[in-house]
Amino acid sequence: MPYNNFTVDEVEDKFGLVFKSKPFLPELKTLLPSEWLQETLSRTLPVARVAGSEKARSEFIIAPILMELKRLMNDEISIFSGKEFNVDRELGLNGVCDFLITRSPDQVKVNAPILALVEAKKGVLEDGWGQCIAEMFAARKFNEAKGTSIDYIYGIVTSGSLWQFLQMHENSVLLDPNEYSLSPIEQLLAVLNWMVRIEADI
Repeated sequence: MPYNNFTVDEVEDKFGLVFKSKPFLPELKTLLPSEWLQETLSRTLPVARVAGSEKARSEFIIAPILMELKRLMNDEISIFSGKEFNVDRELGLNGVCDFLITRSPDQVKVNAPILALVEAKKGVLEDGWGQCIAEMFAARKFNEAKGTSIDYIYGIVTSGSLWQFLQMHENSVLLDPNEYSLSPIEQLLAVLNWMVRIEADI
């Protein structure tokens, strides 16, 4: 089955994972957004909110924020949107990921290691947990197959306005219970920057 059919119970049972809610994010110094991001969101937020679809939120809210993250990382990461990510069809690890974040600066194709995955959800964030964890597990298998394993893989489930973070290490998946708001954007950027920088060693 594709990623979006997985529930939390199913990923635990099928992949031998232990899922629990526990804060894992450190205290972080906030990051100021660029003028470009501020101006872009001032124009796109009203459009996304009126449209109300997951696609609109992905294009008009999430994508600009991830491009800001790419800038903060000096273009040493790549962002892929709406990418087919078929790792193991027999295990159901196939389908389209809303966003993939990789350590490689190569924007032509997905290269290992994958650092994080982002799922956009229109409604309840909890509805995206199972799907996101399945994608994180697939990312770990992908990294291992490419000989570029990393200790931690991160997942994000977001409505655009609210963001929630997950961390996979070995067979443990932690969900930070805090929901981070789009405002203040400085706090959200700090979390995103820490999340990819800790594994990218930049």
